[in-house]
Amino acid sequence: MPSAQIIARKPNHIQRIFQISARILVLIALAFGSCSSAFADEPKITVDADVQPIDFRTSKEVNDFIDFMVTRHGFSRTELEIVFSQVQFSAQSIQLIKPAPPTKLKNWEAYRTRFIEPIRIKAGVEFWTKYAATLNRAEKEYGVPAQIIVGIIGIETLYGKNVGKFRVLDVLSTLSFAYPDTPTRESRMAYFLSELEQSLLFARESGIDPFSLIGSYAGAIGWGQFMPSSIRQYGVDFDGDGKIDLRNSPEDAIGSVANFLSQHGWETGLPLVFPATIVNDHPEDMLAKELNATFTLQQLADVAVPTLKSTPAQPLYGLIDLQNGEKPTEYWLATHNFFAITKYNRSYFYAMSVIELGKAVCHAKFPHISCD
Repeated sequence: MPSAQIIARKPNHIQRIFQISARILVLIALAFGSCSSAFADEPKITVDADVQPIDFRTSKEVNDFIDFMVTRHGFSRTELEIVFSQVQFSAQSIQLIKPAPPTKLKNWEAYRTRFIEPIRIKAGVEFWTKYAATLNRAEKEYGVPAQIIVGIIGIETLYGKNVGKFRVLDVLSTLSFAYPDTPTRESRMAYFLSELEQSLLFARESGIDPFSLIGSYAGAIGWGQFMPSSIRQYGVDFDGDGKIDLRNSPEDAIGSVANFLSQHGWETGLPLVFPATIVNDHPEDMLAKELNATFTLQQLADVAVPTLKSTPAQPLYGLIDLQNGEKPTEYWLATHNFFAITKYNRSYFYAMSVIELGKAVCHAKFPHISCD
């Protein structure tokens, strides 16, 4: 994610946000996930009374942002003023982005049940059947198995059924300039302001009306729920029509998901995850909190050992936990490929659900072959 430099003049709100270091912006992106599964579903909500709209036409912060886009990227001030005169405040995005109160213990079984279910599996089989040739091509070109791509798109949007109905410019502008009052407000505003910048750049590069970008309440777009920065960096014109369209082209979505994983270290043929048995009272000390596979089995042996004798000794592993509420926590040994999936969404639950859904769809489609 770019860290922009603004012309030298008296510091203002936009300068302070964009002068956050590149390292912090990267961490913000990782915290959200470069792409995000949580953004596609939009339940009916009641907006709190304290959500107050802003007028983008008269906002000083918006005016400063326009100055930045003109100076840094050569946009027309008049055209951007026209754009922001048409941007609408999204009270729903403010309400939906607020962190939920911590009410329950994490529960992998409940999370898994939400996504690994008959309707999603059936839709996955239909998707795989319809786009088999494209999935095979993506696997050959990027080395990412079809069932992993199928798993991600199924978790993200139920194969295109829940891609979002918000104008991306509305929600990104709202979250950039009117983010709710939370402990992470400044960093989140910086993140969404960068995505607003990226959405305008993408629209200009693609020759499209920026208001034609439709997505989730947080600005994620298409079958794979890519944020604008991820579209510019990892999006692929996989159907060969001369444009990247992740909302209307499942082929582009397939290629883009595969390219994303490839660019985040996917290794062809490397297995994903193996069950572990804990042999130490403090396994949390060895958990892969940085989402990387950095240990050999020998280095992990004082804390966790493979449950299965067939677990290969060669790869590096990271220890992960899947908490099950009041039930015992599951522990697993995860490879680089598991953690490549967490770059899509920084969650053990998410990555494991992608793997499990892909496997379930594969078993349903190919009942006589191994999908492990």
